[in-house]
Amino acid sequence: MKKTLLALAALGTFGNSAFAQSSVTLYGIIDEGFNINTNTGGKHLYSLASGVMQGSRFGLRGAEDLGGGLKALFVLENGFDVNNGKLGQGGLMFGRQAYVGLGSNQFGTITLGRQYDSVVDYVGPLESGDQWGGNISAHPGDLDNFNNAYRSNNTVKFTSANYSGLRLGGTYSFGGVSGHISQNQIWSIGAGYNNGPLVLGVGYLNARTPSNIGGLFGNSTSSSTAAAVTTPVYSGFVHANTYQVIGAGGAYTLGASTFGVTYSNVSFRNLGANGTTIYRQGTNATFNNVEANFKYQFTPALLAGAAFDYTDGSSVTLANGAAKDGAKYFQYSLGLDYFLSKRTDIYVLGVLQHASGRDSTGKAAVAAINTQSASSNDNQLVARVGIRHKF
Repeated sequence: MKKTLLALAALGTFGNSAFAQSSVTLYGIIDEGFNINTNTGGKHLYSLASGVMQGSRFGLRGAEDLGGGLKALFVLENGFDVNNGKLGQGGLMFGRQAYVGLGSNQFGTITLGRQYDSVVDYVGPLESGDQWGGNISAHPGDLDNFNNAYRSNNTVKFTSANYSGLRLGGTYSFGGVSGHISQNQIWSIGAGYNNGPLVLGVGYLNARTPSNIGGLFGNSTSSSTAAAVTTPVYSGFVHANTYQVIGAGGAYTLGASTFGVTYSNVSFRNLGANGTTIYRQGTNATFNNVEANFKYQFTPALLAGAAFDYTDGSSVTLANGAAKDGAKYFQYSLGLDYFLSKRTDIYVLGVLQHASGRDSTGKAAVAAINTQSASSNDNQLVARVGIRHKF
């Protein structure tokens, strides 16, 4: 009897010790504001909009110390719309992130599930849209995924430990199609350096059959039908065999000022290999994008930002053999952000876009600010006043 009691006591002590070394955190962001859009299909639009500065979300994050410097970890993160309570990411329960894995301070982490790619991790934070400009200041249609419009399902991800400011990483997403190992396959690699005033990032993303259900553009929905890409910036190119992004960026802080630049080369390769197209079968469509941004920290509570973004689309050959000039997009963004506390801020944003040339649908290019319905002409202006609370 005494041995039994001692054994139970030992188990109880062990259980308490293990519990003390584990943690689960509930966290979230609520972002809400008032938008004015000067041209949505030819008309002004006044609306409340959720999740512009950052996507509204709540999540659970947990870790358990396994000993020897090893820990188990998980994240389940949901996106939602404050105005109507609907789930984000096409109705997925945990559409933003959902993964589990193992981590080591010495070697890094390996995680499995729905996750961000390396372009998002290492280059995205250097874009104005990921800092002070919100998703409306992301590059047109978020064509390079710097602003994380698309996540990767069925993904194995490695992130290295921090080596004096340097981190390396990569992802591989299984397509999950029997007999077709490359269909819906996604992979990426990247690296980032953050030490003192200098921040650098590079990334590469490759997605096969991106418009398929389960492909990169089609995996943000709870239905059995792939979500349609609606932006005219590249909707006419999504039936390519491969979507490829090469990205790089850097930022340097000098006193209260931060100067930044990003570059991306986006290619839709082998058009028509994964569906119908108005273009010659097998041709490629390419975009080059350059952003210059600036941020000034007036006080610890007040910052202002400005950015200019230029997108240049290549000419593409139509099915009849005629060459179509690509579209060009000029975008200007301004932002002002004031923190009432560490968790609550109010902000003002403005984005102006001008388009020229011919867009991916073969028509005269119209302005199409990210997340907004396209303009009826070549200009569009969106202004926003918002509030963000973190918990």
